[in-house]
Amino acid sequence: MSIDIIFKIAGIGILVTIINQLLTRWGREDIALISTVAGLIIVLLMAVDMVSDFFSTIKSAFNLY
Repeated sequence: MSIDIIFKIAGIGILVTIINQLLTRWGREDIALISTVAGLIIVLLMAVDMVSDFFSTIKSAFNLY
């Protein structure tokens, strides 16, 4: 696993936190919640891609299928 993915996830987390705080202070809690959920979905999609790569590596290492 590369360190770049950790920095990407941390960057997304920091960006979503800043956006959430700004929108909450401006009284837009509904949009703040949507932005938080969008950030969570982006990170989960990145994690699913990493798990997919992991399983394909395991499959090729053990000559499965």
